[in-house]
Amino acid sequence: MTILEVKDLKKYFPVRGGLFLRRKGWVYALDGVSFTVNKGETLGIVGESGCGKTTLGRCIMGLYTLSDGKVMINGKTVSQPKLSRKKERSLNLQMIFQDPFESLDPRQTIRQILEEKYIIHGKKKNLLDSEINALIETVGLLPEALSKFPHEFSGGQRQRIGVARAISLNPDIIICDEPVSALDVSVQSKILNLLLDLQKTMGLTYIFISHDLSVVKHVSDRIAVMYLGKIIEMADAGVIYDNGLHPYTRALLSSIPIPDPDSNRVHDRIILKGEVPSAENPPFGCRFNTRCAHAQTLCFKKEPDLYKNEIDSNHLTACHFFF
Repeated sequence: MTILEVKDLKKYFPVRGGLFLRRKGWVYALDGVSFTVNKGETLGIVGESGCGKTTLGRCIMGLYTLSDGKVMINGKTVSQPKLSRKKERSLNLQMIFQDPFESLDPRQTIRQILEEKYIIHGKKKNLLDSEINALIETVGLLPEALSKFPHEFSGGQRQRIGVARAISLNPDIIICDEPVSALDVSVQSKILNLLLDLQKTMGLTYIFISHDLSVVKHVSDRIAVMYLGKIIEMADAGVIYDNGLHPYTRALLSSIPIPDPDSNRVHDRIILKGEVPSAENPPFGCRFNTRCAHAQTLCFKKEPDLYKNEIDSNHLTACHFFF
């Protein structure tokens, strides 16, 4: 069952300059992103820094006003910027941020941080003690932690608090914006296992944003690959890793480190030429044409749509020649 639908989502940021800061152009951070997410699944979003992953998550969450397109949860549009809509959306949609320290108010105790969402939605503060205690224990911390401040915890503990805040209203969907990238490797697995356990017990749906392809493969059911504000390939996680079709996807997968010093895999790496073009002035046609070793004349004239693979209809690829 489809729980989240994103239709032709666009987000343009103005570029200003000069004496009066007049608009000189646009940064096309997202330029026509569409996908659906089914209830209980994890959709991984991957791509290089600057491809629009975090902007996509913030647009779905409502932290950015959309330039165009819409976001629908359970068939109901939630992308209007009205305050009532934002409160309603927060019951269905929550976010875990990348930096667990920056996302927690340093002037509030953990109890105050966790109580805030309940109070905003009309619950009385004096009736929350048992609920807050159960919440902090769910993420593996003791109730004594509630009287402390964020700076008194380690990075992994702070991220557990961020997870507790995200699940406090029993949302249907949680957007995980690189939730383990700021943590030590030894702690990452514990947070990932916590997220997977919560998904099973609470029936959560995740949008998991990350640049770590190994992590995404571990947690995702499907994966969407982004490049310069667009989705260029989408398929089941196993299909992407075993049979990625887009040249950019293949280059990403070839960059995954192999934990074997004797492996010859390093010789199979695909080194992309040039730099990622500016989102302020993206290439005409296929946005990957400036770095693609297989680019042909058509790639510079026409932008490819997301084509269905003839063998697997769930495998979508935005390439004129690799589908």
